[in-house]
Amino acid sequence: MVAPPDNDVIWARSLHHSHNGSPGLGGVSLGVRDAEILAVTGPRGSGKTTLLHCLSGRLVPQEGEVWFNSVPVHTMAPRVREQLRRERFGWIAADPELVPELTVWENAALPLLLRGVSHRAARKAATEWLERLDIAAFAKKRPHALLQAQRQRISVARALCGAPTVIFADEPTATLHRADRAQVLRTFTTAARSHGITVVLATHDAEVAALADRTVPMLDGRCVATVTLPSKPEAEGRAACSLSV
Repeated sequence: MVAPPDNDVIWARSLHHSHNGSPGLGGVSLGVRDAEILAVTGPRGSGKTTLLHCLSGRLVPQEGEVWFNSVPVHTMAPRVREQLRRERFGWIAADPELVPELTVWENAALPLLLRGVSHRAARKAATEWLERLDIAAFAKKRPHALLQAQRQRISVARALCGAPTVIFADEPTATLHRADRAQVLRTFTTAARSHGITVVLATHDAEVAALADRTVPMLDGRCVATVTLPSKPEAEGRAACSLSV
């Protein structure tokens, strides 16, 4: 076991993982620096989601190492990994993954409420992020009463509300229209930079990837030199991938 570089918040070496015999990752190694926005790019099925799950401790790789601030995540007990995810990581998925029984502000404040923060303090913090994402007017409603784009803004607010060290964002704007996507991404990336939050962003959209400090292209579960992405979501499925290794 080799300790990671001191300036890498997240560091992974030789990650291998398969799903029911189908390869997901085939030896991926990478490092993510403090306060960096890193885009993991590639077409659907390239291994981006599997990589984010391994880096965030949601999934233990079958082979390889994952470190967070020089602490090995891959050897942690499940309970410790869960605590790490709750206290240090934020997660934004393509689908909002909200709790239907909770109100908008309760969903946004959930990371703080799970840590035992008072309702008053948690609500104040959540409301601030909901306001920045232009969704505070619906704070007392429940997710089913909102549009998809509004629910996704709640998901972004929830990830930011917990003041995480790292946010993992898996195609966070894939289901949004262009105007909603631009507003959410602008708020998200500006907040991450102003608060010194490291972001690992999986995307198959070139416009989203362009907001990152650095990109890591993937194809067939491996890092490659380049991969061509469609510049518009409506081009999905029509653009061919090209790569050089």
